[in-house]
Amino acid sequence: MNLSDQLGIVAQNNPSKDAYLFQGQRVSYEEFDASVTKFASSLKALGYGKGDHVALVSGNSPLFMIGLYGSLRAGVTVIPINPTYTVDEMSYILKNGDVKAVITMDVLLEKFEHMDDGLNVQDYFAADTGTGMSLSESSLNDKMKPFTKVVAEGSLHFDRPELDPEDVAVILYTSGTTGKPKGAMLTHRNLYSNASDVADYLQFNNEDRVIAALPMFHVFCLTVALNAPLMNGGTVLVIPKFSPQAVFDAAENEQATVFAGVPTMYNYLLHKGQEEAESFRHMRICISGGSSLPVALLNSFEKHFNVQVSEGYGLSEASPVTAFNPLDRPRKPGSIGTNIKNVVNKVVDELGEEVPAGEVGELVVKGPNVMRGYYKMPEETEVTIRDGWLYTGDMARVDDEGYFYIVDRKKDMILVGGYNVYPREVEEVLYNHPEVTETAVVGAPDPQTGEAVMSFVVTNNPSLTAETLISYCSEHLVKYKVPTSIEFMTELPKNTTGKILRKNLREKLVNPG
Repeated sequence: MNLSDQLGIVAQNNPSKDAYLFQGQRVSYEEFDASVTKFASSLKALGYGKGDHVALVSGNSPLFMIGLYGSLRAGVTVIPINPTYTVDEMSYILKNGDVKAVITMDVLLEKFEHMDDGLNVQDYFAADTGTGMSLSESSLNDKMKPFTKVVAEGSLHFDRPELDPEDVAVILYTSGTTGKPKGAMLTHRNLYSNASDVADYLQFNNEDRVIAALPMFHVFCLTVALNAPLMNGGTVLVIPKFSPQAVFDAAENEQATVFAGVPTMYNYLLHKGQEEAESFRHMRICISGGSSLPVALLNSFEKHFNVQVSEGYGLSEASPVTAFNPLDRPRKPGSIGTNIKNVVNKVVDELGEEVPAGEVGELVVKGPNVMRGYYKMPEETEVTIRDGWLYTGDMARVDDEGYFYIVDRKKDMILVGGYNVYPREVEEVLYNHPEVTETAVVGAPDPQTGEAVMSFVVTNNPSLTAETLISYCSEHLVKYKVPTSIEFMTELPKNTTGKILRKNLREKLVNPG
């Protein structure tokens, strides 16, 4: 079974039920499934099929949902990309991912015009939102195909390709410690099994109405707030961009039963929702992931909104969920919970041997959700997947009852509002500035986003300012990766081999004296 086939079964059994709501528009499963089939048939008629890669560059919208499921139904591999990425960030993924077509919005066409010459993209399937460049005005006009027209001209009857469970369905690019994003290859089996197991663990059913406020290009939303409810006949309440009021309105007006978010969202909802507690009265469960949820915030949120928050853990390479706090027994604040169905987590030492309960080691994962590997990166794959176990790089411990706790994150990773930022990627940009001699990037505590990107810089130009460097970074990095502060130093701390010691810099932030 796969996600596309399961959608068809749900549509056949519940044709008139709402599949999703978007900006006041209600779309039934029958209508949604028909659009998916039509887009898939058009892709096939245009020569797309197994082995082809299509980038999906869109915010939360029907475009994303139809583009995703339609491509999967056509046997095409989908590469979701953050639409706010800069030209540099996006073009790397499009090139490395061997992208043949792009599904996007008119507001992003100018960005694609700047990079098209260096790509092998044959077609741009662009949605006309009325707020961006006219499709006919774009210099990409000869490659342009209006998305709505392509869907409308499709057929409800075409020879569907036979999808093998081990075919790659989605490639998710995640920043690597080397600074270059790595494409995690997720198969149909990976995605279907994880959505199914998450739905089973969290007791999703066809009465659930799930708020999708997380970005759909992120695997957390993709599995928990999109695939899991759709495969069980639930209704997805699509919010184009997160705002506390939009969440409260959806919860109140549509009697939402499930909300999934990162800790930053819970913080905003709590502080902006002093008069909104009643809007969550139909909530069955709230789900938190992306980074550790502070226990004080968890307790305050549950008390104010009178709803249980279940914290879990996942990573792109695991499709993504590996653990959740169970609903049928006491939840442990500060814990990421226990193994979900069909997935095994364990904590190991440097030799890969499991450590006793209570001891700290690296969290490793095994299950049908674990990726095939990194696209065109066999060496990275061998390091990450050993003897069938996915090495997460996160330090953890487990208690006597099988509840896991993340002790420390990957050594140098920075989490900004639930998004991973790797220092090397930011440093590479700063090193490209002609006045920067040395630089090191670390995470600084931030009350709003959990962590913020901070850079320490050595320069020979005393007139170079932090504002200049921040502006420079803004041209090459998406907003959450841009340093919020820069401190100039005469030299950076190093060990005897000349390696810069980020640990010392982090300690400097905690103990500035």
